[in-house]
Amino acid sequence: MKKMLFVFNPHSGKGLIRQHLMEIVDIFTKDGYEVTAYPTQARNDAFEKVCSRGGEFDAVVCSGGDGTLNETIKALMKSEKRVPLGYIPSGTMNDFASSIGIPKDMPAAAAVVAKGEPISVDIGSFNDEYFTYIAAFGAFTDVSYETPQQMKNMFGSLAYIMEGMKRLNTAKSYHVTVRNGSEVIEDDFIFGMVSNSTSVGGFKGISGTEVKLDDGVFEVVLIKTPKTLAEFQQTINAFLRREMDSQYFVNFKSDHVEFHSEDDLPWTLDGEYGGNCRNVIVKNNCRAIDIFTPHAGGVEAALYVGAAETE
Repeated sequence: MKKMLFVFNPHSGKGLIRQHLMEIVDIFTKDGYEVTAYPTQARNDAFEKVCSRGGEFDAVVCSGGDGTLNETIKALMKSEKRVPLGYIPSGTMNDFASSIGIPKDMPAAAAVVAKGEPISVDIGSFNDEYFTYIAAFGAFTDVSYETPQQMKNMFGSLAYIMEGMKRLNTAKSYHVTVRNGSEVIEDDFIFGMVSNSTSVGGFKGISGTEVKLDDGVFEVVLIKTPKTLAEFQQTINAFLRREMDSQYFVNFKSDHVEFHSEDDLPWTLDGEYGGNCRNVIVKNNCRAIDIFTPHAGGVEAALYVGAAETE
């Protein structure tokens, strides 16, 4: 019998896992898995459990929001044995799940693990840490982890917008030097992100076009600091229209990018606090993790269907 470690956050989203737990375990059991279920008790609990026990199993499945997924993938990246990963999303945004076509319905997502196909996806290195789909600095990056859970449960993605609006008048500018190979970009920015996802914060298209999760490169987007109120409004309008090639943005693809600032840069990794860092090296670990998806056609098929499901 195959062995599975099932780690889940019982408080993620509205705690819906509690309504589906028995059905999910039954789906896994019928597929021939002996399931060890573990409800996380605190932050980093998923990381610790997968680090200590993950190598004993044939598959690791996690359920929760982007933070739980991040902890699980970090643990797998630091393990000698990287077993296939299953993901049952239960958070507010679930950007990564949307990108690869994992359904929002929890039993359906469990069925993907039981009957789906694993595909290999890129994982990011952030200095000595790892991230699944986004590392970002500057304006609004603290919204995801400073928005009260009660607001997320009540308003969903609207809660992020409501919390972000409070920060519009206090967005700080950062003078940052960005190195992409031989190219050096130095300017003032209010926001920057390195991503590997078709959806960021529930918005599709802001990471650019032709996003692939297994091509060995990330999409980098930097927003220049507006110099006037008119420029600020034009920047917002361009962002909402997904005009990422406008004069207010810098964007490119890279497998290795470095950031340097004389001031502390507040970073977020997959929606969780990533620390204040002045020097950051981001690298792409190409096809580092195998994750179950409902599509046997590989990453491109998963991306195509995922995009259609989330539009």
